[in-house]
Amino acid sequence: MVGIEHVHEAARRLEGVAHRTPVITSRTLDRRVGGAIFMKAEALQRAGSFKFRGAYNRIASLPASERERGVVAFSSGNHAQAVALAAALLEVDATIVMPADAPSLKLAATRGYGAEVVAYDRYTEDREAIARRLAQERGLTLVPPFDDPLVIAGQGTAALELVEEAGPLEGLLVPVSGGGLIAGCAIAIKASCPEARVVGVEPEAGDDFRRSLDAGHRITIDVPRTIADALQVTAPGELPFEIAQRLLDGIVTVSDGELIAAMRFSFERLKLVLEPGGAAGLAALLAGKVDLVGADRVGVILSGANVDPVRFGAWMA
Repeated sequence: MVGIEHVHEAARRLEGVAHRTPVITSRTLDRRVGGAIFMKAEALQRAGSFKFRGAYNRIASLPASERERGVVAFSSGNHAQAVALAAALLEVDATIVMPADAPSLKLAATRGYGAEVVAYDRYTEDREAIARRLAQERGLTLVPPFDDPLVIAGQGTAALELVEEAGPLEGLLVPVSGGGLIAGCAIAIKASCPEARVVGVEPEAGDDFRRSLDAGHRITIDVPRTIADALQVTAPGELPFEIAQRLLDGIVTVSDGELIAAMRFSFERLKLVLEPGGAAGLAALLAGKVDLVGADRVGVILSGANVDPVRFGAWMA
């Protein structure tokens, strides 16, 4: 189980290492949606996304014997970079299983932090199976992207900081992939704002979490065809799903077009570059997917900025 005490432990471990990212407000956005919106800019986190929080918390907690052997992770890009950077800071060797078609920016950054990259085909191969095989063959410790208590606790520090700076919230919007971020954030916000509504946001093409909550059990889908590469998970994590069943108040979905509109709004109005998945919560607000009645103070996690500049330019055009 993961509780608020574990999120506070993660916050102490991350102090002075992770960036305390700013909380951004926009009067234009407030007028458009009819509420006070507080956006946590995890796009400005180390390695470009919230993932650094969980990766560092997990690796920093390893015993010395496991650090000496090294770690392995699987990721479409953001967790890859986060593990690579956290491992470099802690002087741990890292091997990362990444899709061959991952954005070049994410591949270059992961290698730049010193990690070994093992490529796979995201549509025909099982990345987790590859990573587990490498862990067994090389004696490495697996650092999961979301299905891990220490990773979840680390991600929850984003919401912890948001409430500390913005004050009590009545709602929180969080992008959803495997569920580590929304699970950690739900734990953090419900501890201080028990009545706050926590809503996840998924791509329309990748609504495995929504379907799973509706069914009452985890459902696996095909790899979703969406521009939000960071949200292309096929099933919720086991532990995040259990937490979400207890604490989540709903899931909404957004189209690729709505993600691009949110990226454009962020670029033009907030002067902040977001990747598609990082803009999911903002997209849900701008598209009117979330009912804000009774929730005048709403937080949004802007979760990442690792977007290829060529793709970004094409989407903005």
